[in-house]
Parts: sequence; C-alpha cells; structure tokens
Amino acid sequence: MKDLKILNGKIPCFETECWQTADLLIHDGAIQKIGTVLEDTKETIDAEGKIVSPSFIDIHAHEDTFTGSEWDFFTARCGLKMGVTTAAVGNCGEHYNDLGTFCHKIQKGGSPVNYMTFVGQNTLRSLAGADRYLPASKLEIDKMKALLSVSRSYKPIGLSCGFEYAPGVTLEETTKLLDALEEEGYLVSVHFRSDGPGSLASIDELVQIHKKTGYPVQMSHIGSCCATGYMEPALAKLRQARSQGIDIMADCYPYDAFCTGIDTAVFDPESFEKWDYSDLMITDGPYKNQRCTKELFMKLREEKSNMYVVAFVMNEDELCLAYQEPYVMVGSDCGFIRGSGHPRGAGTFPRVLSRFTKEKGCMSLLEALRKMTLLPAARLKLKTRGQILEGYEADLVIFDEAAIRDRATFEEPALSPEGIDYVLISGRTAVRESRIICDNLGTYLPYDNR
Repeated sequence: MKDLKILNGKIPCFETECWQTADLLIHDGAIQKIGTVLEDTKETIDAEGKIVSPSFIDIHAHEDTFTGSEWDFFTARCGLKMGVTTAAVGNCGEHYNDLGTFCHKIQKGGSPVNYMTFVGQNTLRSLAGADRYLPASKLEIDKMKALLSVSRSYKPIGLSCGFEYAPGVTLEETTKLLDALEEEGYLVSVHFRSDGPGSLASIDELVQIHKKTGYPVQMSHIGSCCATGYMEPALAKLRQARSQGIDIMADCYPYDAFCTGIDTAVFDPESFEKWDYSDLMITDGPYKNQRCTKELFMKLREEKSNMYVVAFVMNEDELCLAYQEPYVMVGSDCGFIRGSGHPRGAGTFPRVLSRFTKEKGCMSLLEALRKMTLLPAARLKLKTRGQILEGYEADLVIFDEAAIRDRATFEEPALSPEGIDYVLISGRTAVRESRIICDNLGTYLPYDNR
C-alpha cells in the first residue's frame, strides 16, 4: 500500500503559469503521480478548496546558536509553521555554529527543517583574529583561507559576506577568499556595505565581486538596503547589470523595519545621521517593546547586551517595487534570541501571500509562490524541490488562500500564522493545523556546486 494521497488540491504550475486541480500520490518521500489517484493509501488528505504548493525555501535565513537549550531550533520551528521546509543559513557573513558540530547534530537527531549553509566571512575573520574595523593582514587572510578549505568538506553553498557588520573588509580580501574556493558553481551572499545614501555604491561593489570572481551574487534583503527612498534607482542599476550578463539576484522580507544586534557596527555613531534613536525598539529584557532614547540606547550598547533592536526606517511601498522584479525572491532574514526578535521569523511567507498579494496587489499569488519555491530552488541547485512534479520530493504546504495571514507582530514576534493546514517534509506530516506534530524530519542538504 502506498503512503499518502492528497485529493482535489489546487496546484500551481509555473511553466504554464496556470493552476491545475489534481490528486497527488506520495510514496517513499516522493511524488509518484499527479492526476486522478484511485489507489488505496495508508493516509488520505482531502485538500478540496485548498492550495497544494511546494513548501517554501527560505533563501535568506539564520540558524540559532546551539547551546543545548530549548532555544536551539526555535527559529526553525517558527519557519516550519509558516510553511518553510528548507532554509539556507549562515547569511550576512555569520555562521553561528561550527560547521562540523552543526552537520553532526542535524544528521544525528534531525531538525525541524532541511538546512543548507553558507560559510560566513565575518566568522572566519573572528576565528583568524581580525578586527572588524581593520583590513585583514596577509597572515589573517591565510588563516581564513585554511578555515574555508576545511569548511568545503561540508558542502556549503558558498561564502556569505556582511560588509556592513565588518567595515574593515576590503574587496581584495573577499576576492582572495573566493579564489580559495578553487571551483566553479558556488554562490556568494552579500549583506551590503551601506544602506540608504550608500546603497547604490553598495550595489556597484556587488557587481564588482561577480566581475572579479565569476561567482553569482545574491544580494541580501534588498529592502533594508534600499527601501528608504532609493529603491527605484537601485532596481534600475540591478536591471542594467543583469542586462550586461552580471549574475546578481536579490531577496526581500515584507516588513518596513529591519532588525539586528544592538552592539553591531550597524549602530555606530554615524548611523544616527540617518535615523533617530526613537526609530529603534528594544526586543528583549526589562525594556522590551520600548522605543529608545539616546540614553537608553547607549546604556544597553555599552553593556554589550545580547539583544536585537528593531529599526522602523523603511517604506513598504518600495518593498512592492522590489517584489515586482522577476529576480527578487522572498527571504525571511529570520532569527530570534531567546524567542525575541522580529516578526519576519514567524510571518514572512504568509504575510507575502496575504498583505502583498491580496491587499496590496504587488503580484499575483502564482508569482508570489514562484518567488518562494521555484526561484530559490533553482538558485540553490535543489534539483528535485521547488515544483510539484512526478519524482520530486514531497515537500508540500497545504493552505487556505482566503484564510492565510500572518499573526506575528513587533510586540509578539513569534505568533504562528493562520490558514496553513499541513506542512509535509518528504511526504511526512510535520505541521497539522498550525501545530508541529513532528520536528525532526529535516536533514542537512549538501550543496551541489556542479
């Protein structure tokens, strides 16, 4: 007897740009048949009136730091409940766990989602003893190259860069590290050097990375870089670069505020030439959900508080402009500390499917799903994910188009969404009616750079 059939689902077909109503037959983790399924199965799901989509691939995610506590997979569980079954982590120049420890833990005990990872340039810099405000020395670069060489055995996606977090990084250092990869096919994820007035020059630097190394470039969270009055010229610059053969794409989360650590270089004194202290909200501790004053901000920063701060400095209409570009994907940039953080970690994907499609009309539902499934799957070379096709992995999400919405807020950032009936990983149910019923179905997915 086969494992599962899903009946009467409304299925997106990206090649024909239309919808198909059909049944799915699933066995041994894969989709075996699309059409009319009459076979008896161990389990049946009636999806009449519901959308059956490939589950979501979060091309810009962050893993939790493994400490052996209840928080180890908190971010992944939030992602799973919003339909994410594969997360590309290690972004913004930081991988939070030793790659060997990371892979071993997941392969031994499973995880809520499938993981892929970048190697973070800033993490390598820290391990090599480099100062974030100074260019790395030759000795430090050689140490980073050696560490990167060891990391390659874990089949990472490529290198991630966080230029804004380490102002001392030079383009020469980055190209030398990428040369040390020694093979084609890797991907470079880059958190820009400067947002707002510096966003256009930041894009120029990303273009130079591709020109100097040949590696494709993924621009991280274009909204937080450019949605402060600079999105239109930024998109024009990206379109021009792509028309000249530059392989650069981007991801974007659907919120008008960014979030990062209070002790990072992002909040160095010059940043307040662009923002006010009152634009910032504390996410944890005794001042949770309070807006900052200069005095409060300086107190917490000087204490090196391990917490995130939300900055309400972006324009939502400019996010719509980004999502209308065919090369811009949906990414959450998710991450929590002790359950506190930004609602993007629990609301990104349903928010795009509700507010940015139904309410704001930025794009069609089919196009939104493409940006969450097919497009990131192709970018990450996931050859059997991102579409509903026979022989593909049965990583699926079943949701109610009318009911799906995000519930996470800046005050309560981890609230689960509504309207998601099932999330399946390799044909097995991980989420039913917004409740996780199995959180160890995920695994580590080696990147295929061929």
